[in-house]
Amino acid sequence: MTETTAQRTLAQLVARSRRLGEDRSICNWGGGNTSAKTDAIDFRGRETRILWVKGSGSDLASCTEASFTGLYLDDLSPLLEREAMSDTDMVNYLAHCFYEPGRPRPSIETLLHAFLPFAHVDHTHADAANYFACAADGEALARGCFGDDLIWIPYRRPGFSLAREVALAVRANPHAKLVILAKHGLITWGESDEECFASTMSIIKRAQTYVEARIAHSSDALFGGTSVAALEEGTRHAIASGIAPVLRGLISANARQVLRFEDGEDILTFVGSYEAPRLTAIGAACPDHLVHTKPWPLLVDWEPERGVEALPEALSASIASYVERYNTYLAANAEQDLDPDAPETIYRASDAAVDPFPRVILLPGVGMFTTGKDAARADVSAQLYHRAIAVMRGAESCGGFISLSEAESYAVEYWPLEQYKLKLAPPEREFDRRVALVTGAAGGIGSAICRRLARDGAHIVATDIDLESAQELASYLNKQYGAGRAVAIRMDVTSEESVETAFEQAALAFGGLDIIVNNAGLASSASIVETTLKEWNRNWNVLATGYFLVARQGFRTLQAQGRGGSLVFIASKNALVAGKNASAYSTAKAAEAHLARCLAEEGGSTSIRVNTVNPDAVLSGSRIWSSSWREERAATYGIKPDELEELYRKRTTLGVNILPEDIAEAVAFFASPTRSSKSTGNILNVDGGVAAAYTR
Repeated sequence: MTETTAQRTLAQLVARSRRLGEDRSICNWGGGNTSAKTDAIDFRGRETRILWVKGSGSDLASCTEASFTGLYLDDLSPLLEREAMSDTDMVNYLAHCFYEPGRPRPSIETLLHAFLPFAHVDHTHADAANYFACAADGEALARGCFGDDLIWIPYRRPGFSLAREVALAVRANPHAKLVILAKHGLITWGESDEECFASTMSIIKRAQTYVEARIAHSSDALFGGTSVAALEEGTRHAIASGIAPVLRGLISANARQVLRFEDGEDILTFVGSYEAPRLTAIGAACPDHLVHTKPWPLLVDWEPERGVEALPEALSASIASYVERYNTYLAANAEQDLDPDAPETIYRASDAAVDPFPRVILLPGVGMFTTGKDAARADVSAQLYHRAIAVMRGAESCGGFISLSEAESYAVEYWPLEQYKLKLAPPEREFDRRVALVTGAAGGIGSAICRRLARDGAHIVATDIDLESAQELASYLNKQYGAGRAVAIRMDVTSEESVETAFEQAALAFGGLDIIVNNAGLASSASIVETTLKEWNRNWNVLATGYFLVARQGFRTLQAQGRGGSLVFIASKNALVAGKNASAYSTAKAAEAHLARCLAEEGGSTSIRVNTVNPDAVLSGSRIWSSSWREERAATYGIKPDELEELYRKRTTLGVNILPEDIAEAVAFFASPTRSSKSTGNILNVDGGVAAAYTR
């Protein structure tokens, strides 16, 4: 017995957990627990027995050794002799049992693992087991599948009582090989890591084979057959991108939401089925689902034959009905005493922040939107509803899909300890829940803006005519700030079609926008007699027409959402100061600045703010200054190209050079929902102080 024994056991447990978690039909995102018991040496140097168990807040598919908590079994095992223990008392007790300080908070199901007399235990929410667990005839059919190998436990909310009931049932049935928790999941075990994994997979396979045979021999069409046929893909996406900002606005009354759109085959089959109205009204397929999907999805009362023009009104009415039902559900269950021993000032579920809007929105013939405070959470809701559809498919063949009662759902959704954990979460960052589209995102200023906004929580739509470079930026942002944080979209700002397509793709990616940064640029330098019409038009097309096309589409999106928003134009010192040998560039920049002022007037009534940042001589990381523009401007001043930075620094009042990050900070100020919430039509010079550009 050495310390390496405990660490080797933990390494095996992590590997087994990740193997299980990589298949979402076995483990929901964030759901399930795995454990292993092993010998170890405690901090006094004494031999002891510990339980490694997945802690709260991690996902089996991506877990690491840091995701698991070690607890002393000598402290846990005696609790089995108690007849009752509140959630609060249990959590407080577990806090004293840590083998290593600093490990994750123990899961509510920790004692379930501790009480079972097996070295290795898997608790999963496998679809195949939930075919039975969520079916009206589930227990009888599960016994038909597993015989005496099965222990069936009626639904109990996770916690001490459930853990004790399972342990006593296993003690009374020593030959059992699995436990199915009604409306919940599967428990399997083994005396070795390999035996446990093999047992879990074998039992899941038995359930799959049994239920699939029933489905194959049934004469009933899946979900009652097709009521609303799926539209062609291009049509689906056009409808989804058009309605997404409207939907986002409707469900963001309490707090802005990020949307995800999916239209996979399973989604389309389900939402267009005859049985969808009945099944979507029943409830969640599993307590772990409910936390992310709410008790029910919203099936919008609309069919394509009514026409797209009828969809906004149908969506508004359906959401209003959903909110009414949800508030009725809250009122009917608010008096539940979910944990009598919890301090009222900390754990009262009635104090929880209530969001009555749906997490899953189903559009017949079109697909599914899911929502969350960020893209990652919207994705979790989507993953879980795929699993719900799979469970309903199997449960319907086992006597009919059933779910938790409303009282049971409320107890899970507003579990006091979970609400307390939410209260302890850090405050949201400045741009959390917001989506920013940046043009010219791959350049020096554009990429700095994207990094700055993403750092404080924004989702980024990085658009550029150079898609490959935009993709590199998006990849960096996703690695740095979390998967799904950014998408790259090709946009040619001079093309009306390209701009419209990019905004449609942005709506499909995140549901809409809150911030639009008009940053795409170029520059050319020549005397007026040497300026060609081609160069004049090139400057005007990008810097004036391009900004108009992007702003127009931005206004359309923001007005559809109805939640206001911010446009920031990146103009130039040349918008205010005549530039020698730069008439094409300077006049186009002046047009940008005045367009922004005009749009500030138009946007005010709908809380759309439009402001301008005027940089000057941002050479660092700039594509413009890497082009012929550097040589051209140097020639204008009669100096060498590598002397430009010094020239520009010396001409500023502050004696500084301007960096992309300086411009990004100014953009963050104007885009802020708090710091500049009452500013519109303004110009902020970020030029180190060029006296001729002082605004008057």
